[in-house]
Amino acid sequence: MNQHFWLHPHRALYWEEQKSLVLSDLHFGKTGHFRKAGIAVPQSVYKEDLQRLVGLIQHFKPMQVIAVGDLFHSHANLELELFKRWRLDFEHLPFHLVLGNHDILHEKIYHDMQLTLWQDQLHIGPFSFVHEEPATHPGGFTFSGHLHPGIRLQGLGKQSLRLPCFYFTQTTCILPAFSKFTGLAIVQPDACDKVFAIAENSVLPIQ
Repeated sequence: MNQHFWLHPHRALYWEEQKSLVLSDLHFGKTGHFRKAGIAVPQSVYKEDLQRLVGLIQHFKPMQVIAVGDLFHSHANLELELFKRWRLDFEHLPFHLVLGNHDILHEKIYHDMQLTLWQDQLHIGPFSFVHEEPATHPGGFTFSGHLHPGIRLQGLGKQSLRLPCFYFTQTTCILPAFSKFTGLAIVQPDACDKVFAIAENSVLPIQ
């Protein structure tokens, strides 16, 4: 099956044949969660993530969005209300959510926002969409998140740079965290793996 997937520097993937925008680990509400704990994280961080999502939808004009987990970070807060308003602007765009470990809101809240929920995985053709890569691979090819993959690039001397990345093995693509307010898990790719780093507005093949 000849399928085409486009990697975008806004930390998302576009599946051309299915007209699907695929992304992971948006963690909406995380900055509000930190502010509730007394840590002064500006709300502009969250608004920038939401604006990038709008930009991707306007650019690709997808027929559906697939989020492979951790759309929201924790319990409801003000940022959830902002997302609800955003959803009203795109209420006719199907939005699939494969539930992640941080998606702990009451099921009715998701349904009120017209999100289609998948408990473990979503299958489309030979592809599976999951939050966390399973210990035993089910076959076919899997798209997942959860890890927040990153790559460390070494410069001269002791200089190094850590960048988010798309990480491909022979059976899996692990997507970068869409939210910029997340850490990175530095991957150690095998020789047959492929890594595409995200630097500014570019996606760069590393190996």
